This record gives sequence, structure tokens and C-alpha cells, in this order.
Amino acid sequence: MAPSDETLAERAQSGAPEPFSELVRRFQRPVYSLLVRLVRDRGLAEDLAQEAFVRAWRKISSYDTSRPFRSWMFKIAHNLAIDELRRRQLETVPIEEPESDGLDLLGRLHDQTAQDPGERLDRVRALEHLEEALSRLRPAYREVILLRFREGLAYEEIAEIMELPLGTVKTHIFRARKELVEAVTEAGYGDAWS
Repeated sequence: MAPSDETLAERAQSGAPEPFSELVRRFQRPVYSLLVRLVRDRGLAEDLAQEAFVRAWRKISSYDTSRPFRSWMFKIAHNLAIDELRRRQLETVPIEEPESDGLDLLGRLHDQTAQDPGERLDRVRALEHLEEALSRLRPAYREVILLRFREGLAYEEIAEIMELPLGTVKTHIFRARKELVEAVTEAGYGDAWS
């Protein structure tokens, strides 16, 4: 059985690079995915992901192994993205390629089993409307949606990463979903939520 992320981080705290290399392997895609959706620039996201892992390695001794490593790593990436966005005054962006375990609508829209070309076209159009609606959300709403439904983080982890009270995270998710449902319904795709 493979060691947990927290066990690997604890081993890395002793200065061993191999456990940290395994953590990089495990988290490079999720960290990059989060960053590319926040900064909407693949090259910049790659640079920020690399910097996130460099910072994590440098600060590994400050990691509390009783807490989830995933949250700690995403917090480092989140902070780098926010700093970069503030410097560049870029607009954050929503989910690009949702997975089937994300929002119910996103999973349905990406269902490749649809045989009818018209049905596929409808799904593509609905996804475009959803992504447009996501792009109009406040940045904080977009980020909680991304962290919750794309990365599968618990409310508590999102609160820790974004340094928000738990109630605020829940409110942001509730309001973001409500706004998305309204936008998708307005566009004529409300039945996709049922």
C-alpha cells in the first residue's frame, strides 16, 4: 500500500528528496489545473506550479503533518495565483474541462455516449452557456466552485485555503450555484439541472 501524502511529507521534512518527488508527481496535475483555471494562461500556470512546489519544498518543515497535505499544497498555489493576479490585475476564470464527478450539469454535458449529433451539439452549446455564466461569477464564487466541484475539496479545506469562515464558503457555493442555475435556465438549458 502506498504511503499517504502526509507520511511522504513527514519523510520529506527529514530532508529526503524522494518522498517530496513523489508528492510532486501526485500533485503536479491538480495544482497546475487549479492555477490554469485561476490565471487563464497555461505558460504562467506552469511557472506558478513550479514556484508552488519550490516554495513547498523550502517550507516543508513548517507543514503540520496532522493536517491534509492537499490543503496545504493548494493553499500555496492559491496564494501564488492571487499574488500574481493582483500584480497583473488579471481576471480569474472558471473550470475549463470539468470531470464527470463535478457539478451534475458539467458531467452530463461532457457525456460522450450521446449518439445523436444534435444532442451532442446541444450539450456543447449548454456547456458554452455554463462556462459563460461561470466567467461572470465573482472571482471568489468561481474559486469555491472550482475547489469544491473540480478538486473535490471539503468545505473546511476550502475555508482554510481561501482563509474564509466556513459559513462564508457555504454561502459562496450556494449563491454561485443559484446564479449558475439562473443563467443556464435563462439560456434554455434549465432541464439539464433536473
